[in-house]
Amino acid sequence: MATSTQGVNLDPEKQTLLNQHQEKHFTAGEIVRDIIIGVSDGLTVPFALAAGLSGANATSSIVLTAGIAEVAAGAISMGLGGYLAAKSEADHYARELRREQEEIKSVPDTEAAEVAEILAHYGIEPHEYGPVVSALRKKPQAWLDFMMKFELGLEKPDPRRALQSALTIAIAYILGGFVPLIPYMFIPSAQDAVIASVILTLAALLIFGFAKGYFTGNKPFRSAFQTALIGAIASAAAFGMAKAVHP
Repeated sequence: MATSTQGVNLDPEKQTLLNQHQEKHFTAGEIVRDIIIGVSDGLTVPFALAAGLSGANATSSIVLTAGIAEVAAGAISMGLGGYLAAKSEADHYARELRREQEEIKSVPDTEAAEVAEILAHYGIEPHEYGPVVSALRKKPQAWLDFMMKFELGLEKPDPRRALQSALTIAIAYILGGFVPLIPYMFIPSAQDAVIASVILTLAALLIFGFAKGYFTGNKPFRSAFQTALIGAIASAAAFGMAKAVHP
């Protein structure tokens, strides 16, 4: 259905229409965003590190050890960053909720005027929004929800969001981070392993970029090219700098 109508009183005809109407909206935006952040950094940062160390003539074992350490540290750092960001968002919502709740109690006429102003912005005439304002004033919780969404533009965050974001980003970073390190597990020579790492990682970046474009509504092939290009530039810069410092 278009939206959840649980606990909402609708006449049977409208309820039937909603039951029959299936909308194919993509609703996992936050999870996809976390996966994109984790995989994107996971593929790019260890890739650039491995290329840089290979350019400095390090052995495959050293590259692998440093790469694993970076993946572990990066996953913790990125996961913690995701947790703090989501926690800050939840704290901000709770703070604004308390402030709006207090304003509804202390200055109800002003808050009612704000409801009228919001509805007027949608082209609704005074005689049309008057009953809506009156109805909301009789339902404090609905009034509060309306103000949070339409005045402040805030959606109630999922209480599990912070932990979910941290785990999603961290796991995605680990999965992406091990891709460029796989060749170093099987090829003793870092100079040979880096070539295999470049091929494998660029292929992974192309696939990831295509999937990212598909799920976010952008052009998949363009997204794939851009993602691979960024990874290639990062690794080439790291490799070139390492060669310049350690010929």
